[in-house]
Amino acid sequence: MSDFLTAIGLVLVIEGLLYGGFPFLAKKMAWDVSQAPVELLRAAGLVAMALGVCLIWFMRGSIL
Repeated sequence: MSDFLTAIGLVLVIEGLLYGGFPFLAKKMAWDVSQAPVELLRAAGLVAMALGVCLIWFMRGSIL
């Protein structure tokens, strides 16, 4: 549970950095995402999830 809360905290820090530090970029990215096709968003989300799982697996030492 501690690792999960740490991950949530890191997500909040990264999102806060984006919105607090670069608000105009965040608005442009939100507009770009709203104009993107659903298939592209779904594919990008699946790729991001797969990369995240691989990174966690690698960092936890299960691959070695």
